Amino acid sequence: MRRWSGYNGAARKATPLEEIRRRLTSLFDPTWDNFVHVADILLVALLIYQVPRLIRGTRGWRIFLGVIAFLVLLGLSSLLKLDTLHWLLDKATALGPVALVILFLPELRQALEGVVSFVPQFGVSATEARTIEELVAASAELSSQNTGALIVVERTASLNELAENGVQLDARVTSPLLGSIFYEKNPLHDGAAIVRGDRLRAAACRLPLSESTRLDRHVHMRHRAAVGVTENFDCVAIVVSEERGTISLAVGGQLERLSTPAELRERLNQELRSPVTDDDRPRRPRSKKKQEAAV
Repeated sequence: MRRWSGYNGAARKATPLEEIRRRLTSLFDPTWDNFVHVADILLVALLIYQVPRLIRGTRGWRIFLGVIAFLVLLGLSSLLKLDTLHWLLDKATALGPVALVILFLPELRQALEGVVSFVPQFGVSATEARTIEELVAASAELSSQNTGALIVVERTASLNELAENGVQLDARVTSPLLGSIFYEKNPLHDGAAIVRGDRLRAAACRLPLSESTRLDRHVHMRHRAAVGVTENFDCVAIVVSEERGTISLAVGGQLERLSTPAELRERLNQELRSPVTDDDRPRRPRSKKKQEAAV
């Protein structure tokens, strides 16, 4: 009986697994081409990881799952020889790129703004410490009175299109002014106040509502508006709850509940100003009511 030795005098063809192993091993050779290949793989892996992470919990996540289901159905129709269904689905894919851009427009805008946030911004003035103190004082006062409020502070993105649908003010930011705006019998209290730099740009402004499923279903419209505006624009939104008197801060589509006005001051300094020392902050006497609100 003739025994098969696996060698017939010619070079044995490598198996697919051996070919993959050889290519992976060659990536560790210190050459420019290998460096480019590794960078390419890492960038694609990062993109695959970040895209679902960016849209998870939003309306785009349901659209993403629908796209996956469409592709699975397209493959099954071809595998099962469902020619008519496959023809219809195949023709629909021609409109895929345009449809995806339209459907994922909010998520694409948020991703591009995230990239821009790493680029140094020029011509953007930091909010003064005095203005932050006025915002904190107003929030503490409104919180102690259980008065609802929504204050949006610009960063790098202009909020002109939102300010134009409200009442133009262009006044210096002060705690009494903000308190009077959100007084329940003031016609301007139903809406958001927009702050640009150290000026109160407008009041009674309508904001886009967030459709994120990550928010608790019991979150009210004011908080959804705060999250919605920070999803679409680079800004910071301060929210005072009318029911509980709690203070929350929305940044980048994330809502954070704060325990004290002092915590609000710290977060506003982080988001709106470069790091400051205690000597840079203006010291002002605090009323007994404001001290009780900070507890």
